[in-house]
Amino acid sequence: MKKISFSILLIVIFSTNSLLAQLGVGTITPDSTSMLDVTSTSKGLLAPRMTSIQKNAIASPANGLLVYDTDLGRFNYFNGTSWITIEANSGRDNYVIVKSLADLPLPVANVITLTSGILYEINGSINLGNNSIDLNGCSLIGGDPNNDHLIYTGSDALFSGSNGGLVQFLSLQGNTGATKLFNLNDTSLTKNLIIRDCFISNFSSVGTIAGFGFTFLRTLSYFNNSNGLIFSGATQVYLYDMIWNGTNNGTGVAFTGNFNIISMTGGNLMIDAGEIGVDVSSNPTINSSASIRGVVLTGSGTKISGYSPDIYTGYNFSNEWDVNTPGLQVETDNNATGDINLNSPVGSGFTTTFTGTGSSSRKKLTGTSTSNNLFRFTSSGDNRIVYDGIRSKNFIISTSISFQGDSNNAIFIFYIAKGNNGDTSATVVEETRVYREVGSSNDVGAVSIVGSVELSQGDFIEVWAERFSGTGNLLTVSLNLVAY
Repeated sequence: MKKISFSILLIVIFSTNSLLAQLGVGTITPDSTSMLDVTSTSKGLLAPRMTSIQKNAIASPANGLLVYDTDLGRFNYFNGTSWITIEANSGRDNYVIVKSLADLPLPVANVITLTSGILYEINGSINLGNNSIDLNGCSLIGGDPNNDHLIYTGSDALFSGSNGGLVQFLSLQGNTGATKLFNLNDTSLTKNLIIRDCFISNFSSVGTIAGFGFTFLRTLSYFNNSNGLIFSGATQVYLYDMIWNGTNNGTGVAFTGNFNIISMTGGNLMIDAGEIGVDVSSNPTINSSASIRGVVLTGSGTKISGYSPDIYTGYNFSNEWDVNTPGLQVETDNNATGDINLNSPVGSGFTTTFTGTGSSSRKKLTGTSTSNNLFRFTSSGDNRIVYDGIRSKNFIISTSISFQGDSNNAIFIFYIAKGNNGDTSATVVEETRVYREVGSSNDVGAVSIVGSVELSQGDFIEVWAERFSGTGNLLTVSLNLVAY
């Protein structure tokens, strides 16, 4: 009897020690780091399964308690406060980490065409040698341009072909002796090209981007490049925060060809002697609008190489441009101005003849006029200037007239007149009327007209007069008008 009791005691002792040690199921050698090691090649581990109601009915669940909620079809664990659903992680199956040239598609005729739909992440420095890249609509990104580099030493361009894509967070490096960054041409004007947050250095030319429906370049910093970037026509081009520092040479950015929209905003261009900041001397056509806003241009070089010849004397751009940025002359519709000048010796002025009196006698003052200060206005014959601006604007019209009459005490009314685009004759602006009586002995009288007139593109203004009473005609000695 004593022997049986002793045996039972040994069994209990060994069982207790086993429970306190590691436990293996399906293995006699459980992993040393686990308390429970379940090993199988044909079966899994099944957690408790219950409905949401049953799960929520668990009293004082332990922190970390795990169950499978059959209503949600998800594992849930208790975090000490509430039940948390463990969501499925679908991951990304169109992703390639590039640590060497071998991780990119094989080049064909020295062109690496990226696989459509794949996101390529550059990790470290990748030397492409003389193999250029066709983006093929893909994303090519790095994590940090200080450490993630694409190095190209070929004789063509790092990015070539007709396809767009996204390039971001990279240092793009060339060889100033031969290489370009871009040689891209989308003749369809439909594809998108986005380049942002990159360092660009050591290229013989940043190169050419032509076509594309949407081109967006933002926060690109340029160093040690021999020449800049040429845009050769596109639908929409947006350049934000371009940094062109003093280590570069040549022209920062040039536009040539046809564009719907150009928007250049922010950034800094340091232009040394013999260099050009923005070049529009090839007279690019703007179908909708173009603007330069908040771009700081510094240095002793040519900040703007303007339209040639000047469309408006002393100004750089066409009327589609809206330019308001430090270091450049403001060129916007808001500062449009025009003038009319007519001068003749007293006694031999320009005669305007009248028939009858009242509104039926109204007519434009005759005489040979000149215009000396026209911006967003053009002169169209004598005593007429035409507004060229894109936006409708209220203009202050200030006019002074000196005249003689050939019939004492006749009274004349002077007006500003406005013509609409396409009209052959103007209509007086009634609110601008000013009366003046002819003095005796053909003395010289003077009158001033000040008014506000709204002008749209193609509208024109002139100075008109009306014989209110009396007889005789006007001899205009001088006329000076300013619209601003």
